[in-house]
Amino acid sequence: MNKGELVELMAAKADTSQKAATALLNALIDSITQAVANGEKVTLVGFGTFDSRERKAREGRNPKTGEPIK
Repeated sequence: MNKGELVELMAAKADTSQKAATALLNALIDSITQAVANGEKVTLVGFGTFDSRERKAREGRNPKTGEPIK
């Protein structure tokens, strides 16, 4: 399911317009993103937990030049 399909399903279940469902979904995503960016942990019981973690750099390749990068 992609974002568009989720919006359609939300609109149908909430008996509202797709425009309103899109606004609500975007507000939810923005709120979670902002909280995690501020170092907070967001837990939605039955759905998931969102938090920020540090990871070691890994090696990749520049697709244009083939040069290794971290």
